[in-house]
Amino acid sequence: MLKIRLQRIGRKKQPLYRLVVSEHTKDTQAKALEILGQYNPVSKEKGTVFNEDRINYWLGMGAQSSATVHNLLINANIIKGDKKLSVQISSKRKKKMGEKAAQLLEKEKAQKEKEEAVKQAAEEAARQAAQAPEPVQEETVDVAPVEEEKKGVNEPGGEDMAVETVPEVKDEEQSESVSTEGSVEEIVEPKQ
Repeated sequence: MLKIRLQRIGRKKQPLYRLVVSEHTKDTQAKALEILGQYNPVSKEKGTVFNEDRINYWLGMGAQSSATVHNLLINANIIKGDKKLSVQISSKRKKKMGEKAAQLLEKEKAQKEKEEAVKQAAEEAARQAAQAPEPVQEETVDVAPVEEEKKGVNEPGGEDMAVETVPEVKDEEQSESVSTEGSVEEIVEPKQ
């Protein structure tokens, strides 16, 4: 069986290919039956030179083209038809790609479930807030300490009444240092 395929002749990092016809059992670098053209992927404008008559002759003789050559011949309008898949994926690689795709789907599914749970929790909190009565705020009245000065009070039929005031304590430290003896109110009751 004859095969039309590419034979690399370019230097390192400068690929250049010949389009050759050879026996399918031979290596691509072996002697070819005929050179049908050349393909330079680096300069695509001037790099494709095919001998159209000889390519049609060998295709008429039953030669099969490789997938890459088939796609190149379609691009050059030498043959008509659909392009072929030129890269073959092994079954081992397909299995690995399938596992990776399954993992990605699981991650996406877990992310969606997490988003749904957060959304439902927010909706539930909003419902509970709407149903719960508003909390009653207790009014707090700030009472300022009243300072009383020492006064002498004259009551009819009685004696003067003296009232001592309790000093204001500003800090806890001060409250510990203040003795209780001096802060006790002394009330003198009138005699009758």
